[in-house]
Formats: sequence, C-alpha cells, structure tokens
Amino acid sequence: MTRHVPIRLGMVGGGAGAMIGNVHRIASRLDGQFDLVAGALSSDPARAAASAAEVGIARSYADFEEMARGEAGRDDGIQAVSVCTPNHLHFPVARAFLAQGIHVICDKPMTATMEEAQELAAIARSSDAMFVLTHNYSAYPMIRQARAMIARGDLGTLRLVQVEYAQDWLTEDSDSKQASWRGDPSKAGAGGAIGDIGTHAFQLARFATGMRPERLAADLSSFVVGRRLDDNAHILMRYADGAKGMLWASQVAPGTENGMKLRVYGDKGGLEWQHEAPETLWFTPFGQPTQKLRRGGPGTVAGNSRVPPGHPEGYLEGFANLYSEAAEAIRTGRIPDTLPGIDDGLEGLHFIDACIRSNAADAGWVEVMA
Repeated sequence: MTRHVPIRLGMVGGGAGAMIGNVHRIASRLDGQFDLVAGALSSDPARAAASAAEVGIARSYADFEEMARGEAGRDDGIQAVSVCTPNHLHFPVARAFLAQGIHVICDKPMTATMEEAQELAAIARSSDAMFVLTHNYSAYPMIRQARAMIARGDLGTLRLVQVEYAQDWLTEDSDSKQASWRGDPSKAGAGGAIGDIGTHAFQLARFATGMRPERLAADLSSFVVGRRLDDNAHILMRYADGAKGMLWASQVAPGTENGMKLRVYGDKGGLEWQHEAPETLWFTPFGQPTQKLRRGGPGTVAGNSRVPPGHPEGYLEGFANLYSEAAEAIRTGRIPDTLPGIDDGLEGLHFIDACIRSNAADAGWVEVMA
C-alpha cells in the first residue's frame, strides 16, 4: 500500500466510553489513513474536553456548528468528519460540515426522517464534499466475494433472498443510554429495530444481490410493554424480476448476539454467509457438493484483507475497509461503487418508510419508493 500523509479527521459524538465512537476511531487509524485531530464529543464543554483528552484529540469543541466553522477556517483544519451521534443529529451535523466543504463519514441510518434524507441528498449532491455511510458489513471480504459471484452469474437467475439480523439485548426493558435514545422516536426516528439493524440487513442483501425490492409487507411488533418503537420485524419482499425475499430483524431474540445471516438462491446454485463466522462463504452449485470458500483462499477475490487466512478478521476490519476506501476517494475524487453513500442512505429511509406504511395497513403490500 502506498503511504500517504494521513487525512485530518474530526469526530462529532462518540465520546469516551461510547462503543460506536471507539469503533470509528480504531477503524480510521487501522491503516494509517486518518489522523483524528478535532472533535465535538459532547454538548457539555467539560465532558467534551475530558473525552477529547482521554482519546487523544488535540482540539475540542462543545458545539458541532462552531467546530465546522472553526475547522474550515484553519489551514490545518479537518478534511473529513465522522458522525457518531444518535440518529436525530445526523442531518444537522452532516449539513453543517458539507456546507463547509468537509467530507462526511456518517453512521447509519443517514437521517431520522425521510424529509431530512431528501434534503441531505440534495445538499450532498450539490457539494464538492463526499458523503459516506458506514454500512460496514458490506465491506467484509466474503460479502464482496458473494457480490462478485452473483454478478458473474454463478447462481444463475436469482429466486430467493433471505436475510436476518437478530439480537437479544432489548429482550427486557432497559434504561441504559443506548436503549433510551433508540426507543425514543424523537431521537431514533420512526423505526426501532428496523432502523437500527433492519437497515443493515436490507443494505447487505441489496449490496450482495444488486437488487432492490419493489414491494414489501411488514409485520412490526413491540413486544416489551411500553416500548414506543418496534423491537421485532418480519418482512416479505418482492423484486422486479420475480425473485422473492424475507427479512427478519429482532432485538428480542434470547441467545442471539449479532446474528446476521444472508442466504441467496438462484436456479444454478446458492450462497450462505453468517456474521458470526464471517470468513466462510458456503457455495452450492445445484446437484454438486457444497464448497467452503475461505477469506484469502483459492478462488476468492483479492483485496480487503490484512492478514493471511486463519488469522481472523471481522467487525473492526470491515469498518476500516470503508475508511480506507473513503480515504482513497477523498484523495483521487473517484468513488468506488462498493462505498455506501447517499443512494444507500435514501434506500434505507425508503425501506423504513415502507415498513411503517405496510404495518399500519395490517402488513399489507406497499411499494418501496425509489
């Protein structure tokens, strides 16, 4: 890998002790492509300064708008910013930095509402700055392998798409900070589990297959008494070419941790991948023995790996792949089609919107708007 001067990076949200902020910090540094130099890690000035000192950030701000203006006015100001806030702040934070010509790397979903997503899309498309959405699972090497195999026709005509993402951490009511904002429509948006993990499952299937469902029927549940947003979703999907799909997203499934699985079947074969064994992709040509494909092994696509097979890679490396692709795009101005962005963000909000509309119609079939 060619060595470059690291891109100056800032961060909004994700203060010390915040899981997702720490993930973004590790991922951004893993390949030496970014140098984290500024942050607005909390709206409380003292807490922001303490968090910045703890994680080694030189310049601390208590207000993201002040940070955007201040960094844009410096010769050594940040070139990109990571947005690691609750969903309701994604839009105002991204807008503030895009307005200053600073690239944005944002956690998903893109915004809390469809209206915000459409406005942000217009802003991003008229800006010289780039917008990246961190759907990190699409950067796993064996998901890239699945995408390549499907694209070259190894499965034939696709018929079935099965994707799920199951967790158990919200099986009981919780007053933790992470649970509280995810259960608050004013902060999370209209989707609970469908926004938090359902959008990941939706984008994973979309990325691997290249197909977006035209219609869906969603049955959303809030099993925990008093919970205002869904914690479980069963969704049927219909694609334009006749393929059918199912998506299950749940945060009330005891015994699951991050149980993400993708299965795709065509008239010539099938593929299966699961997040908790991410280095293996199972491929079964119809009528033939199942093949076990391993990251970095014979017959797999090159790239997106850092260590030899048998030395596990996973979650952090998936994030790091996106950060490294973002760095290359910032330097060259060429954005690869593997890097999630505005279109992925809009599709995620259209997915949430369609699920809400379908559930309100007693799980009736609705169009997934383009």
